[in-house]
Amino acid sequence: MRERTSIATFGAGCFWCVEAVLTQVDGVLSAASGFMGGHVENPSYRAVCTGETGHAEVVQIGFDPGLVSYESLLEWFWRLHDPTTKDRQGEDVGTQYRSAIFFHDEAQHAAALASRAAAATRFSAPIVTEIAPAGPFWPAEDYHDDYYRRNRGQDYCRLVIAPKLGKLGLET
Repeated sequence: MRERTSIATFGAGCFWCVEAVLTQVDGVLSAASGFMGGHVENPSYRAVCTGETGHAEVVQIGFDPGLVSYESLLEWFWRLHDPTTKDRQGEDVGTQYRSAIFFHDEAQHAAALASRAAAATRFSAPIVTEIAPAGPFWPAEDYHDDYYRRNRGQDYCRLVIAPKLGKLGLET
């Protein structure tokens, strides 16, 4: 019998990259690209890209805690991006690309804090990842979901996402 589905929400740069990684983790049942952490209701991608809404690009995943623990997902989070660069991942620059863990309960909060402390020993610069309570999740426009799988030939997918997946030992 399957355990209940839990939710996790991560911001680690472009949500296309985050989704392409996390959907390959056993136990992840669903992934949706969207926005969290801002002050505008129902923002559009275009509005978030201005940097004026306060939102981060995030991926909200549904996962089976019987197959993958939240702590294991946090390990993937630390591996899939550089948590030491403020408001930037590679050439993607702006507050919407910030590193963030949005926790959904106190157990996730405690796990996020502990994992950040443990991860800090693996980086030469200080971690700047925001750890904050989850707020409203605003889904991005439909064309953002499953973007990498549907657009592998697109330049960003070939030049940014595919090499990231290869570096992590995942299917490109």
